[in-house]
Amino acid sequence: MLASINAVAPLALIIMLGYALNRYRVAGPDIWSAIEHICFYILFPFMIVRMLARANLSDLPVQDYAIVTFGGVFGMMVLLLIARPLMARLDVSGPSFTSLFQGATRWHGFMALAIVGTLYGEPGIALVALAISLLVPFLNIAAIAVLSIWGRSEENTLISAQSTLLRIAKNPLVWACIIGILLNLSGIPDFLFSAIEIIGDGGLGLAMLSVGAGLQIGTVWRTKWLLMLGVLIRLVGMPLMMILFAWIIGLEGLSRTVAIIAGAVPTASTSYVMARKMGGDCDLMANIVTFQVLVSGITLPIFIYIAQNL
Repeated sequence: MLASINAVAPLALIIMLGYALNRYRVAGPDIWSAIEHICFYILFPFMIVRMLARANLSDLPVQDYAIVTFGGVFGMMVLLLIARPLMARLDVSGPSFTSLFQGATRWHGFMALAIVGTLYGEPGIALVALAISLLVPFLNIAAIAVLSIWGRSEENTLISAQSTLLRIAKNPLVWACIIGILLNLSGIPDFLFSAIEIIGDGGLGLAMLSVGAGLQIGTVWRTKWLLMLGVLIRLVGMPLMMILFAWIIGLEGLSRTVAIIAGAVPTASTSYVMARKMGGDCDLMANIVTFQVLVSGITLPIFIYIAQNL
């Protein structure tokens, strides 16, 4: 329990610092826009390449673990897409739906690494790295597709499949996944890895600051039901989905525990930047990211206990 609290607390503090910096105009809108741009196009891709390039993926129950992690995420996506027509009838806009989608399906791999590394060491870290290599390309492609279809405005019609595929092909996060996996297979010189590591290490802190800067406290009450839904489906619904698939497949031990933790961590901090850059509801997304981090201080220890005692 202490490990999960120690992993969540720094992120919450950084978000609050970003909010204060923006609230008291220490940094203006142009600066925050530049930070978001740098994170999305440079720092986040380097973080992903660094994570995948030297991940130890050998001696792991790859098949069963992949089915559980992928199945849990895919199952949640299907449920959300099925629920989209109902949400539309309840006046949930397209951009708001994209934020709910990102908030429910994407995951904070770096928080998972911090928690699992503290609790289980190298074997756990290898499992998180495997989940990153399996899920990050798929999740980014799915998020880009959903944002391309529903993310411009409430009045937009569906865009063409060709346009959606073009935006996916141009996305730097997708290319980072491909490059990271290729470097994992081919090897990477120490000097090049060190350069990638130095650049990538700056991404998480700046991302969380920009999330805080984008937090609009006044919009929390306007979107309180969507915010509550965005928190619950990620922090409660997703780990329950992982438990269901682990039970169906028969996955046990550390692999099952790490899969459940991967489902129980908050959404990726990159979700806000992607929503901002691709026309999602960035105010709702910022609030979902922030409140998921805060609430996960309660839900994560509970699901870690459940995972260890199933």
